[in-house]
Amino acid sequence: MHSSDLNFRKSSYSSTNRDCVEVADFVGGAAVRDTQNRTLGHLEFPTTEWRAFLEEVRCGDL
Repeated sequence: MHSSDLNFRKSSYSSTNRDCVEVADFVGGAAVRDTQNRTLGHLEFPTTEWRAFLEEVRCGDL
């Protein structure tokens, strides 16, 4: 999927203006990119993997 087809937003897990990650949801998954390096593209994750990752973050395991 091309970045221009996605609606990125700043992740609620981003801590400061310098350490920002953007996330975009799409049917079947989520995409993540570095705010300061948008032109480098993004990573895509299937829904099950993205939910598992978020659960680990919420539990403080990462």
